[in-house]
Amino acid sequence: MRSLLFVPGDSEKKLAKSLGAGADVLILDLEDSVAPDAKVRAREIVRDFLRSLSRDEPRPRFYVRVNALRSGLIDDDLDAVLAGTPEGIMLPKSGGGADVIALGAKLAPREAIAGLPDGSTKIIPIATETAASIFNMGTYRGASPRCEALTWGAEDLAAEIAAEANRYPDGRYIEPYRLARSLCLFAAVASGVTPIDTVFTNYKDTEGLRKDSLAARRDGFLGKMAIHPDQVPVVNDVFTPSKETIARAQEILDAFAKAGKGTVGFKGVMLDMLHVKYAEHVIARAKAAKLI
Repeated sequence: MRSLLFVPGDSEKKLAKSLGAGADVLILDLEDSVAPDAKVRAREIVRDFLRSLSRDEPRPRFYVRVNALRSGLIDDDLDAVLAGTPEGIMLPKSGGGADVIALGAKLAPREAIAGLPDGSTKIIPIATETAASIFNMGTYRGASPRCEALTWGAEDLAAEIAAEANRYPDGRYIEPYRLARSLCLFAAVASGVTPIDTVFTNYKDTEGLRKDSLAARRDGFLGKMAIHPDQVPVVNDVFTPSKETIARAQEILDAFAKAGKGTVGFKGVMLDMLHVKYAEHVIARAKAAKLI
């Protein structure tokens, strides 16, 4: 999952257009991008859109961002969209592992009604949108096999704490949001799921997006969410390993396989099992991007 593009669930035109954006995942949104009086219609549009898609042709994966567990809207969201069999549900304002468990309990009977295998609908929590959630980041580990990735949010968190800004003028995150970002990364890795970086809101600033994406990749994130189709090519480019990176990773794996031990001298540098783990990640990303 290199690129995850949000698409407003109440726009049939934008949903249809999103299929050609090149994103690995389309997040059909029923939450922030849909006005309260448009929620009912948005559910119907998303359900019908999912039903209209062919399962036999290449296409992105589909997640639906439902409304939060405590919104009073999520049950109606799930009743509608599970009939369209999306690959997963994005859970906003997640408070921790207990919320993932609660969502899983809601999904199980709806999967049965829809004739889907138990546990087939995955979950991506947005893990840092409330102040309280920051104290529960370690609870995602082992919470549910449905959890496929973990991402974070800076905009809702800034609104909750009434912050004047979440970035410095040069684009760097201010300290509270750097903490939230780091905790998401650590929680995802500790849970054995994919760490996904949050959105870059200035969709016209291509260079800013590239810089933000490169920083995320450098730090260990494996993908990034996007709010506009024009952001997708940049995100895909940054999170797709280069031919040189793939070749080096394969050389490292081959060297360890040949040596049969935990440390290897490689081109004048001593490598250990941490380098093997990194090389395995690179190869996995290359395979996901169908480069090998």
